[in-house]
Amino acid sequence: MNTLLWMVQILLACMFIFTGVSKVLAYDKLKKVLEAKAKGGPTGMSRGLAIQVGLLEIVGAVGLVLPVDLWPPDVLLRLAAAGLALLMVIAGIYHLRRYESAIPSVVLFLLAIFVIIGRWPR
Repeated sequence: MNTLLWMVQILLACMFIFTGVSKVLAYDKLKKVLEAKAKGGPTGMSRGLAIQVGLLEIVGAVGLVLPVDLWPPDVLLRLAAAGLALLMVIAGIYHLRRYESAIPSVVLFLLAIFVIIGRWPR
């Protein structure tokens, strides 16, 4: 079970680092892609908001794989997974309001919940 949890944590970390870095460093390209998907409609996300979300994703991803326990075991990891799960709920609402598929957000949410439950102390 520990190996499966680590695989999911690394997968989540890679996904969130990739999306977070793209929001922080390549906002203009991201905006063009989103507007093309919406057939020229506005993205509904300013540069500042995209950078904030991107930084939250990067910090959460680092928290998933950081080997340091500053508190009791796995508290930092569970907090990072909970923050990313909450972020995916917000992302799902954002995509549904834009009439886009929220399936990627739901899958990432479920994976984050799996990590929280799997790392919960027994």
